[in-house]
Amino acid sequence: MIKLKITGALLGFMLSGMAGCALISPTDPYEISDMEKVGATYRPAFHQAVVIPDKPILLDAAIEIALQNNPDLAQSKYASDAAAARHSQAIGRALPRISAVGGYTKYIDDQRLIPPRYNGESGVFGDNIYSADIVLSQPIFTGGRLINEIDASKLIQQSALHQSFRTRNELIFNVSGIFYSILAQKEVIKSLAFSKDAMNEHLNRINALIARKKAAKVDRLRTEVRIADIDQSLTHAKNVLSIEKRRLANLMGAPDIMESFDVCGTLERESFAGVDLEDSLEIAFQFREDYLAARAELEAQAKFVDAARAGHWPSISLQGAYGMRWTPDSPPDPSDDFSGTDSAEDLGRVGIFVELPIFEGGQVAARVREQRAALSASREKLRSLAFRLRLDVETAGLNIESASKRIDTTQKSIEQAQEALRIERKKYDHGKGALIDVLDAQNALLASQTNYHQAKAEYNTAVAQLRLATGEMK
Repeated sequence: MIKLKITGALLGFMLSGMAGCALISPTDPYEISDMEKVGATYRPAFHQAVVIPDKPILLDAAIEIALQNNPDLAQSKYASDAAAARHSQAIGRALPRISAVGGYTKYIDDQRLIPPRYNGESGVFGDNIYSADIVLSQPIFTGGRLINEIDASKLIQQSALHQSFRTRNELIFNVSGIFYSILAQKEVIKSLAFSKDAMNEHLNRINALIARKKAAKVDRLRTEVRIADIDQSLTHAKNVLSIEKRRLANLMGAPDIMESFDVCGTLERESFAGVDLEDSLEIAFQFREDYLAARAELEAQAKFVDAARAGHWPSISLQGAYGMRWTPDSPPDPSDDFSGTDSAEDLGRVGIFVELPIFEGGQVAARVREQRAALSASREKLRSLAFRLRLDVETAGLNIESASKRIDTTQKSIEQAQEALRIERKKYDHGKGALIDVLDAQNALLASQTNYHQAKAEYNTAVAQLRLATGEMK
């Protein structure tokens, strides 16, 4: 009894010491190279090695850099990889399972090493018995649970892949929209700088007229106020440009490239045949990745319902094992050592096992209800996405039409504003006009130029928006 207590105490001490040791070398969550420790916390390392050309980059280059370095896109790809791994796990649960099992058992009283094979068979006894087995288990029938789980995991994998492509398309759209906004903002800054130069030139004219006593000093003050307004607008426009460039740099996964980073391109209106709502909707339902992902999730959820329903059915499995049993104990009495006995014996078995659920406290029915509720939620999610899809297509089409009309209108208004400014300046120089008319004409020209550049950016963004809405993003 004392020996048994000592052995149990030692075994308990060993198990308690090993209980917290899941792995010898735990996984470091911050092992990746783009994290750095600052004090007691970790944060992203902003000095990432992203190769940016020395010269201003075009839209295609910005998109390519973003596709290679954007963390949101990388996250969606890893999510797709995880879904593929779960599908492999589901397949693995339907395949044979082979494992090696070893054990040691300490008994209070001596036990027979292996069961007798016939009446009167002699055997070996001991209170310390060791075992080592190779065990095989193969599910044969599970009521459809395994096959439905495999099908569901395959559909979830497809959904994750579609969602990854959707994230990619959204990234391309966001990069394109900000890129066009930057180009437009640079044009706005040029217009403001041109307007400032024009007002400075007009101020020189006023000073000359004042010197000849052909203009009042108040005209100079009004002009200087107008120049100050343009200066603050120019400062604001440059700040907006800097913010837009930082947003683009973040999308490209390179937030530390602001010093040498610039873009170039054109805002010319892309030729577009127009938007046919029904054709665009048909294309969207066929190719839009988030809609395809939602459909795959819905079909997978139906499989999960069937897998849960299989819990009501019996499960049948094949099990087999082969191994050894041995004891180091010597017979206490030489008379116990029968001829033909040995302190080690092999043991093998194979069998078919049927498990029939009789009472599980309502767990199976609850799982079925849970999965059916999730199926209904997936149906509503798909229906909601169909509504949003239609709205996205309609919105993009209206934005294209509106921006196109604004381009035509503002292009004509620029010509008209330039002519009006020329006339007002000439009238003022000849003493037949008022300064306020010149300032108003200059302000109208600047507003027309700003609206024109913004309309071109919005048009190109709307075209990209339609491609995103229909799933045709390049």
